[in-house]
Amino acid sequence: MQKLVIASHNPGKVNEFKKFMADWPYEIVGLDDLGIIDNVEETGNTFAENALIKAKFFHELTDLPTLSDDDGFEIDALEGEPGVKSRRWKGYEMSDQEMIDYALEKLQNVPAEKRTARLKAVVCLILPNKDPIFAEAAIEGIITKRQEALIIKGYPFRSIMIIPKFNKLFAHLTDDEHKQLSHRLLALNKLKNQLK
Repeated sequence: MQKLVIASHNPGKVNEFKKFMADWPYEIVGLDDLGIIDNVEETGNTFAENALIKAKFFHELTDLPTLSDDDGFEIDALEGEPGVKSRRWKGYEMSDQEMIDYALEKLQNVPAEKRTARLKAVVCLILPNKDPIFAEAAIEGIITKRQEALIIKGYPFRSIMIIPKFNKLFAHLTDDEHKQLSHRLLALNKLKNQLK
């Protein structure tokens, strides 16, 4: 079976993709599975640009079908901030806790009905000798007034985002509930439809 590379060194993300892509006609592997230690700087201004930068770089490196994603948090009251800069919102690599504290601080005087936000993901797939294919999806939510859950490492905004569909905090969703609205899974399904 041909390998398909997930352009990430994040084991949690790679495992999620392996789970979501179990029925794809490929053996899904991460960069670490292939012993690749290279990294590429994400210099794009949009999620799609960053996803393409990663997919292209690792496709050229491995000569294998390559899938990458870029995602981030968009807060409507802050005109879409932090967006692609999610982790580097303040201009340096922020910790999960700093990201939460900074978001809540910036929204201090914003009323509940204006605290809408979304987690957005864009996936990019490059197959040999084909143009890149993109798909995107988002999880809509409302930001709480204060942090109401422990941080899930690497996913800070889940501790401050209510999902209206389930009327509960993202961090408190069950696996089944999470699967129903995973932006990565939704984007992958859209990608799959384009491949048919």
